[in-house]
Amino acid sequence: MHVDTDERPFVLVWELTQACELACEHCRADAQPRRHPDELTTAEGRRLLDEAREFADGQIVVLSGGDPLARDDAVDLVDYGTERGLRMTMTPSGTSSLTHDRLHDLADAGLRRLALSIDGGSADAHDAFRGESGSFESTVRAARQAREAGLPLQVNTTVCADTVEELPAVRDLVDELGAVLWSVFFLVPVGRGQLLDPVSPERADRVMGWLHDVREEADFGVKTTEAPQYRRVGLQRQQGDGTGGRSGGGSDRSPPGGGGPPAGIGRRTGITAGDGFAFVSHVGEVYPSGFLSEPAGNVRDERIVDIYRNAPLFERLRNADALRGKCSACEFRAVCGGSRSRAYAHTGDPLESDPLCPYVPDEYDGPMPEPTRG
Repeated sequence: MHVDTDERPFVLVWELTQACELACEHCRADAQPRRHPDELTTAEGRRLLDEAREFADGQIVVLSGGDPLARDDAVDLVDYGTERGLRMTMTPSGTSSLTHDRLHDLADAGLRRLALSIDGGSADAHDAFRGESGSFESTVRAARQAREAGLPLQVNTTVCADTVEELPAVRDLVDELGAVLWSVFFLVPVGRGQLLDPVSPERADRVMGWLHDVREEADFGVKTTEAPQYRRVGLQRQQGDGTGGRSGGGSDRSPPGGGGPPAGIGRRTGITAGDGFAFVSHVGEVYPSGFLSEPAGNVRDERIVDIYRNAPLFERLRNADALRGKCSACEFRAVCGGSRSRAYAHTGDPLESDPLCPYVPDEYDGPMPEPTRG
């Protein structure tokens, strides 16, 4: 499906609440046990969903948290969005809120996909990362019950130094659970995630190469979050690494056409912060992503459609020619562009280079971003 990301996001995320029973080590939201008193009300949420429908029929809306099921109106909001022609999905936590009856209620309300987080192939590994004994068991049980309820399952997994060795075991579990998609998130140091170590850029590239192998072999789809260089790695593999550059698997040969895009690279595919993606916080603030905490407006004051299309921050993020550092000289910038969230987290500038990417364009001779730990 082609989406004009100047006009609408491919994915719109609404953080219903930051309340959650878990205390996950990587939590972007720095989730708390109690709900915030200034959360968007049910009426305000319905108005947001009405506005989201203006983007397009079938607009994807993800209800996230915290734990979205900490709100009593979560199922009603799914039902309301479905009636408006939106593709409603949800990312609940693996807690006591995710009951058999709740899952069937979500299915009856028209939920199109349920996304659950699994960060280890065993209870010990997952529960240690999630900060809650029994989380693995609850999540796996909910995954199986979701399948029984007819809800397509997506599994989300965080990649950092603490979890990277668990990826093969998680991959097997994703297959066993019959998931339709494995979404692999490369850590951005925000919220409690600032306390974790990322993988090194070189190891990140190796993991992405392995994920391409998984995608070719598995019955489920694979995508990355905050790692658009996954597309660069895939293109380099297709072309036998003959894409120039001084690291990241590139060879010494220059790309066809000198400094232009390598053969076969066309318009951007996938999404990045502000370019095909928008995030509405629990109190209505609009961000390019949940990991890029520079607000562009608030849905209590402006329509989400206007903020996404016209806010200067979003417009800059959709301009690949505005990128700085080595990303600005990269022949892959139109199909990758780097993680704008990670650039912002490390430098305070969302247009700077992504420090997780080891690839250095041949034409770049400027300063290098500070390497990530791990």
